[in-house]
Amino acid sequence: MQAIVVELSQGNITWATAAILCVGALLLGALGGALGGILVGGKHIGYGVAAMMGTFFGPIAALPGVLIALCALNWL
Repeated sequence: MQAIVVELSQGNITWATAAILCVGALLLGALGGALGGILVGGKHIGYGVAAMMGTFFGPIAALPGVLIALCALNWL
C-alpha cells in the first residue's frame, strides 16, 4: 500500500495507480452528474429521478477523458 501512495505522489503511472485514478474519476463523475441532473432537471422530473439519471450518465462522460489523459501522460 505504501508503494502505491509513493507512486501516486511521484506521478508514476502503473496499473495500480491507473486503476485508482479511474475509480476516482467514476466516483467524481457520478457526483458531478447527480448534481448537474438536480440543477438541470430537478424541477421538471423530480429531484430523485434527475439525480439518479445524472449519476448514471456522469461517469459515461468522465471515464473516456480520464483514460485518454492517462494514456497521454504515460506516453509523455
